[in-house]
Amino acid sequence: MLRVSLDHYSSARHDEERGAGGFEKTCCGLDWLAANGFAVAIAGRTCWGENEADSRAGFAALIASHGWPVDAANTTSLVLFPEMDEGADVPEITPACWGILNVDPDDMMCATSRMVVRRKGSDRAELVSCTLLPYDPQFSMGTTLREAMAPVKLNHPHCARFCVLGGGSCSA
Repeated sequence: MLRVSLDHYSSARHDEERGAGGFEKTCCGLDWLAANGFAVAIAGRTCWGENEADSRAGFAALIASHGWPVDAANTTSLVLFPEMDEGADVPEITPACWGILNVDPDDMMCATSRMVVRRKGSDRAELVSCTLLPYDPQFSMGTTLREAMAPVKLNHPHCARFCVLGGGSCSA
């Protein structure tokens, strides 16, 4: 399964985050993936104040217009990420917490998955461990799959807030 970031179902909102023309390029990429039989999922964002039902309806219309094999009602097929407040106070998750919370760190997406990003101005793509932390240098995993095999430390406040305590799941 390949998950593609499409921040919003409208070109204006997506391009507001990703830059002019990003929506069209992303849709062309999704068209190609779907036409070539890839299983795809979409990751959107919820930073525009829309309720979830309206956002899913907007994505559903876009998905239908392109014929992508994505179910907008399915929370795994279309993940809508909440915005994260890096300034919010979050309790630290210690190794003892995993058992107390009945959460297995091996079930976290970052334990087994990687995201490929190419930042503006960079000549090379690199691998990062988390879709929520692509700009935090401590979560950069290098430029090769061998480098990206290293374990990930779940020490960012988003790890606790979204994944561990929030029950969120990025996994497709």
